[in-house]
Amino acid sequence: MGLSAKQQIRAQRRAARRAIVGARNLAEDGEQIAEHLQPLLDHLEIGAGDCVPAYEALPLEPRIDEVCRVLTARGARVLVPLTLASFDLDWADAADPERTALGVAALADARLILAPALSVDVAGTRLGQAGGCYDRALPRAAASAVIVAVLHPGEFVNGRLPADSWDHPVDAVVSAAGVAWTAYGMVRHAALPD
Repeated sequence: MGLSAKQQIRAQRRAARRAIVGARNLAEDGEQIAEHLQPLLDHLEIGAGDCVPAYEALPLEPRIDEVCRVLTARGARVLVPLTLASFDLDWADAADPERTALGVAALADARLILAPALSVDVAGTRLGQAGGCYDRALPRAAASAVIVAVLHPGEFVNGRLPADSWDHPVDAVVSAAGVAWTAYGMVRHAALPD
């Protein structure tokens, strides 16, 4: 049996990512990502009392260490995912070395969520790694939460990515090239900064 269209595109995006990563300075890109997110953090007034679900980057993923430092300096608590056997996500405080589980609903109060992705299209379709973890978790977010996928430059595509009914769209993407709003995000958050 052959690969589905989504599996084929995922394989292509993984190969493209390996090429992108080989040509980039990931530490510098991480600093630029943090800089590009500042206007959104300011607009949302992210600070003390806020939690921001993020992730711990795998070797080929965009680095968000600097973003996490900025969030912590603003007084926000950074949450990182704990993958459950069901491929759902629990959450832990990134500052907690024990990674004590906070529960699957820990992201419910977040006003900003940073999600990993292989690619995102202009409509807001997010292509992940195929586990469906974030598609299980993101529906628990508040309706007003801004969901931003973190990408490498060149991974925000003009064409349409294949989507299944359970795929959860994202509002925007950020990369070292800047922030871009998806059609989904522009409808939901018309007054947010570029």
